[in-house]
Amino acid sequence: MFNSFKTVILLGLLTGFLLVIGRHLGGNGGMAIALLFSLGMNFFSWWYSDRIVLSMYGAHEVAPETGNEKIREIREMLSRLALRGGIPVPRFYIIDDPSPNAFATGRDPAHAAVAVTTGIMDLMTTEELSGVLGHELTHVINRDTLISTVAASLAGAVTMLASMAQWAALFGGREREEREGGGWSDILMVILAPIAGMLVQMAISRSREFSADAGGARLCGNPLFLSRALAKLERGVEAVPMAANPATSHMFILEPFHAGGLMSLFSTHPPTEERIRRLEALAGSSASQHRHAF
Repeated sequence: MFNSFKTVILLGLLTGFLLVIGRHLGGNGGMAIALLFSLGMNFFSWWYSDRIVLSMYGAHEVAPETGNEKIREIREMLSRLALRGGIPVPRFYIIDDPSPNAFATGRDPAHAAVAVTTGIMDLMTTEELSGVLGHELTHVINRDTLISTVAASLAGAVTMLASMAQWAALFGGREREEREGGGWSDILMVILAPIAGMLVQMAISRSREFSADAGGARLCGNPLFLSRALAKLERGVEAVPMAANPATSHMFILEPFHAGGLMSLFSTHPPTEERIRRLEALAGSSASQHRHAF
């Protein structure tokens, strides 16, 4: 409940940034245009984002009756986990990429898709893959795919409008400053707004990852399956980074490229060590409850 409340607040902040910049550009009319622009972007993303991202990474769908034994095993596992989670079985895609990773997409559970790379299939055991698939299915169950799309669209709209406002301030700043006392404060606002928007988007993404880890642990039946998978993914992504678009990095189970130093502030995922620590604590709690049950 708290996580959902926090997400609503953060999405509200993103919308607020958007309206402030719209008002800066064109008063109340500009604010209305910014809102309509945002709604249009979100509508487009809601309907087409899954097709766009799957096409972007060359993902190809695997029919239930096709594929080798390993692929059929993963499909069956996906079906069992989806049944356990009470949702329709998502479409299954494979990305021919040696970097280990996976993501879920789709506007709702009835139109969801799960994609895995060939790298993660080669790296993971069956148990670890069940943790990964459980994590992605939890994103679908919680409708995180829609929430992340909305957050990314809003952050993108804030950045785009801030860029327009920045040029307007640079070319019309002197006249505005003489007329209304704006000037450098306006320029500072339009520079900081997109950074703040990005940070809010990252906060939304990070909070949803913790929830998906916990849900994935429940679906696969053992938190340690997912914790071991995350440890392998951390090493695998560092060894073989993925040529991924930064705008889609929030979709993956682990950020597809290593971001160190100051760039870690803009990471779409919480630290892997913290995710593993929480899963191990969850495993210890589950073991303790199991012992007390007897």
